[in-house]
Amino acid sequence: MRRLLESRTLPGLVLGALCVAYATGAAVGWGSRQLSVFMGDFGLAAAALAAALSCLVYGCTVGGHARPAWLLFGLSSLMVAFGNGTWGWYELVVRTPLPRDSLAEYAFLLFAPLAITGVLVLAQRPRSAAGWLCLLLDGWLIAGSLFTLSWSLALGRIAAGEDGSPLRLALNLAYPVLDILLVSLVVGLRFGGRDGNRAAVHTAMLALAVTVLCDALFTSPELRSSYHSGELLDAGWFSGSLLLAWAPWSPRWRRPLREHPSAGGLPRRRVATTFSALTPYAAAAVCTAGILYNALGGRALDRVVAAAACTVGLALILRQGVMLLDNLSLAQELAHKEAHFRSLVQGSSDVIMIAGANGVLSYVSPAALGVYGRDPEELVGGNLLDLVHPEDVERVLSEVRRYLARVRLTAHRPTARRAPGAAEPSARVECRISSGGGEWLHVESTVSRHRDGLLLNSRDVTERVMLQAQLQHNAFHDPLTDLPNRALFTQRLRAALGARGQQGDTGAGIAVLFLDLDGFKAVNDTAGHQVGDGLLVQAARRLQGAVRCGDTVARFGGDEFAALVCGPLGRLQVQELAERLRIALSEPYWIGGTELGVAASIGIAFGTPERGAAADPRAAADELMRNADLAMYRAKSEGKGRVVLYTPAMRADLERRTELEERLRLAVREGGFTLLHQPLVDLASGTVTGVEAQPRWRSAGGLLLTPAEFLRSAEHGDAATRFARWLVHEAVAAAAARRGLPGRGRGAPEPVPVAVRLSTERLCSPGLYETVAAALRDAGLPADELVIEVARMGPDSLADELGRRLAALRRLGVSTWLAGYGAGSGSLGALARLPLDGLKLDRTLVQDLGESPLGRTLAGHALRLGRDLGMATAADGVDLPRQVAVLRELGCGLAQGSAFAPPLDEPRLRRALARRDYPLPGPSGTFAARRGHPAADTRTSGRTDPGPGRVVHHHEGADLPEHRAATGPAGGPHGETVIPPA
Repeated sequence: MRRLLESRTLPGLVLGALCVAYATGAAVGWGSRQLSVFMGDFGLAAAALAAALSCLVYGCTVGGHARPAWLLFGLSSLMVAFGNGTWGWYELVVRTPLPRDSLAEYAFLLFAPLAITGVLVLAQRPRSAAGWLCLLLDGWLIAGSLFTLSWSLALGRIAAGEDGSPLRLALNLAYPVLDILLVSLVVGLRFGGRDGNRAAVHTAMLALAVTVLCDALFTSPELRSSYHSGELLDAGWFSGSLLLAWAPWSPRWRRPLREHPSAGGLPRRRVATTFSALTPYAAAAVCTAGILYNALGGRALDRVVAAAACTVGLALILRQGVMLLDNLSLAQELAHKEAHFRSLVQGSSDVIMIAGANGVLSYVSPAALGVYGRDPEELVGGNLLDLVHPEDVERVLSEVRRYLARVRLTAHRPTARRAPGAAEPSARVECRISSGGGEWLHVESTVSRHRDGLLLNSRDVTERVMLQAQLQHNAFHDPLTDLPNRALFTQRLRAALGARGQQGDTGAGIAVLFLDLDGFKAVNDTAGHQVGDGLLVQAARRLQGAVRCGDTVARFGGDEFAALVCGPLGRLQVQELAERLRIALSEPYWIGGTELGVAASIGIAFGTPERGAAADPRAAADELMRNADLAMYRAKSEGKGRVVLYTPAMRADLERRTELEERLRLAVREGGFTLLHQPLVDLASGTVTGVEAQPRWRSAGGLLLTPAEFLRSAEHGDAATRFARWLVHEAVAAAAARRGLPGRGRGAPEPVPVAVRLSTERLCSPGLYETVAAALRDAGLPADELVIEVARMGPDSLADELGRRLAALRRLGVSTWLAGYGAGSGSLGALARLPLDGLKLDRTLVQDLGESPLGRTLAGHALRLGRDLGMATAADGVDLPRQVAVLRELGCGLAQGSAFAPPLDEPRLRRALARRDYPLPGPSGTFAARRGHPAADTRTSGRTDPGPGRVVHHHEGADLPEHRAATGPAGGPHGETVIPPA
């Protein structure tokens, strides 16, 4: 009951119950004459008033093109209500019969024109002149036929019986003629609810038809003569008024817009319905019935009937001619569209096939000959599945069944209604089709419904599939060697670790080998990149031939390879495999008739089974590859051409170096470094001829430390470049500040050059020349007061670049020296090519001069070589008087060390430069005169420097790993050695 109350059908049920009750009361006479008259007059007036108010309210509240029509329907019903009310006033109140020319008759007469105008407003307008002509002809056919029949039945006798005034005759004929016109419009016109409420329009037309039918019955003289208010005929007028009252509020429904599939959303051409096609013939039949009734009744042929019948016949002939022309136009349009679509199908490069429910092909387009290499006529009648690859048949059937199930579900769903312009549902299926040449073509088909079968639009996508496969292969393989690349290697490693993780033993039986070809860059530089590529291809084939079938060999780029070994192999077997790989890669390569050779450095990392089953394969794979990479670089640093197993100490060493680099970067940024300067003394006169800038790290406790590992980390990376720039800027700025001291010209010493020691790698790094030039320019220091010392000779591969950098510095006016001579690598040929102004012996050649004849001989030859090359000579690390004496005997020009002064801070350095001279020892190794020594000055800390007879080693950055301090506090956590404050 609650659902019924909430539904919109309840008012309709109430309306139907009222109509049935009124008809029942009218059939039984309402029980009394008084009640019958009341219901026949005021009851009809109330129903018409309800219809008027309903249509007027709806017309005032709802906009759109139908608004005037509903207002007109309301006014027409208001006229009916006024007429019935007037009729009831005379019969029940005044108790006199209705006068012949009362207001009720004129009110009833106005009902039809207002209703006709509303019907015309609601009617759909024709779109062409032929449509308007057909509409007029259909209207006249219906109106003329009804007029002919009505004249034969009643109107003729009414006109013959009226011998009074013409106005009375016009009034008597106006009622039926207007009703005929109204019913003709209702039957002949097409109505559509453009606002979406078609039910309201159709209900209103039904209400008007019921009203007109009752009016037609009332026109009959027999029925009109015996009519009285409240009888059964009033039930028809009552029902018509209630239907019109209900029409605006009837439930809405929308019919889907009929569109042509190729119209792009535009309505297709209207096609006549069966009812509209038969309407002219039905009208002609009605006209014929009127003529027959008039003829068979023995009456003379009425001129009005003859004229009306002739016009109806003429209208029918014209209507047939229009219909014939319209049919010819439709046939031509259909033929044109059929030819158009046939040309589209036959000219399409896609193969269009129609298959029945059993899979038998009923149509195959001519494109099959060019795509499949098969005659379409031979394919017709065969089964579609016979063309599909056996491995794809089940998948194709599954896709088609899924598509048909989706179509059936959509069709049976009550709310499923296709939107206007929406395409039919379809499915896309890919499979392999047998071609006429015997090969299998990859075909993509769009499947849609076609009557009781399927329509397939297929195209050859073999090239696309092959291109996708090639792109997929290229994305995971190296283009040169066709080996798996890093992405595929990582994917397989993660899969292997994941499979072990599911078994609860992640990493067990998994090893990763990283391989790097030693000497490959030299091959590229000497033989060319094309030969280098050939060598990489041969190396890849050797690796593939040396590993097992289930192992993976990949190329990461350049000369780096990797191997993934999985299976029940122990560490010893993996090491033996790595050794076989190393030997295979180290064998000679013959390319273009030339023998080439490279070596291989291999790092091995094993999966860690202690990770457990819950380990993340991605993280485990990344860590395993990093470990193998560390082991490989350790193999290269230990001499190349060897196999190294990863150990946790390598990771700890890397983390320690990373931490040291970060500390170096922080110290440079926050001013954690300071400079000390050690005097360079002329061994002939004892005069200070220069100073060397030496960096020190200022610890948190205020001590100056020389950390071996800390300074050694400054030889590599971006932090090393920043440290070198800081060292140059600070040394030049300090020298410029000393040069501009006040008091010069009053016996103050002249400024001496400052030396800055840099490694070969730092001198060859980009931007160092610009750094030196900018430092000299900003500080205002003359270029001849700066000395750049090369901290030992680097590898011969950098000799040419080092020569170019040193030559540029000399052109700038900067002196260049070689420090640390006698230690490290470097050939004499490279030494002869370098533009150097002097060389400085390493402390390893100086420390044994007083006791070892061999050391004396080596130092003498080194000094003689420098003099023969036209260079000035100097010695570093001169800590004992005996060493000074021997160096003087060997002809060494300059020396620096604790025998004269340790590295000094700025105040002590200035005092040492003011004194300028240091005592020199005699031949016996003792000093010739005891003079005041700058190192004997005490500082505010209360400490004193060691005397000249005490051996103290002060280390430089490049020499710290080989020499530890002989005295002083113990080394710090990073090998730091405390330097007492100046």
